[in-house]
Amino acid sequence: MNDITKSMLGVISDFKFDFKGAFNIREDSSCAGRQSSPNIQIDSKTDRPGLDIHIKPGTKGETVYIPACVTHGNVDDLVYNDFYVGEGADVIIVAGCGVHTDNEEEARHNGIHRFFMEKNSKVLYKEKHIGTGTGTGAKKIDPVTDAELDEGAVLEMDTVQISGVDETTRTTRAKLAFNAKLIIRERIMTDGNEKAKTDFEVSMDGEDSGVDLVSRSVAKGNSYQEYHSVIKGNCRCTGHSECDAILIGSGKVNAAPELYAGDLDASLIHEAAIGKIAGEQITKLRTLGLTEEEAEAKIIEGFLKA
Repeated sequence: MNDITKSMLGVISDFKFDFKGAFNIREDSSCAGRQSSPNIQIDSKTDRPGLDIHIKPGTKGETVYIPACVTHGNVDDLVYNDFYVGEGADVIIVAGCGVHTDNEEEARHNGIHRFFMEKNSKVLYKEKHIGTGTGTGAKKIDPVTDAELDEGAVLEMDTVQISGVDETTRTTRAKLAFNAKLIIRERIMTDGNEKAKTDFEVSMDGEDSGVDLVSRSVAKGNSYQEYHSVIKGNCRCTGHSECDAILIGSGKVNAAPELYAGDLDASLIHEAAIGKIAGEQITKLRTLGLTEEEAEAKIIEGFLKA
């Protein structure tokens, strides 16, 4: 690994000196390190770039790391990673991504991740994205997540993009069987002329399935964000979608939550709120000795952590 990769790994994957357990480190479209564990097998695909990750049934308490880093311009990285999660497994998957360029050439990563979760399996999927470097070349990240959840499976996604990515389109699609649950917490901050688009589509096809989708975002500078979610309730199920956004400067947000109830017993709710930081919040913090900039930063920090 080069020094840029090591620096980005510290942010996106809490990397210190090494990873424990199963991991694969992707650097500039190549493998910079890999290790399987007795319960988690990582293999290269034979037909296209990417990995097959097999997690044995009943695996508990393990973490698999699959971070990807682009460390210079003129790299257009595309990877397909498939996760096969065995029955009753309960694991953490860390799949952060960083892109870096110091010149006028574009740096891009597109990770297409598919989850095949067997009965009563559980996954906490953590994904943090950053862009770094002083170059004028665009830094782009376009993640795609497709998930199929079998009976009683639970997928919890914690996704974060806080700084430096010029353009991103985040696509998530899922199908839920009987009693399956999908929980998504998304946090995004854009600045300058950055653009971010989020596109969710969830189909609940098994009775007593449920989805809880919460997106919090901050649009600063002249940045632009789009949020589109579609929740389809095709049976007795529960669905909740919430989009909260803060505008600062000339930031713009377009939020379009959508619900489809295809069954009398589908219970679906959506909420959307967009606005600037309330002046009384700034005033209150300034009475505690903070500057206006410090107060604003503190409010944003709390908002994105909520």
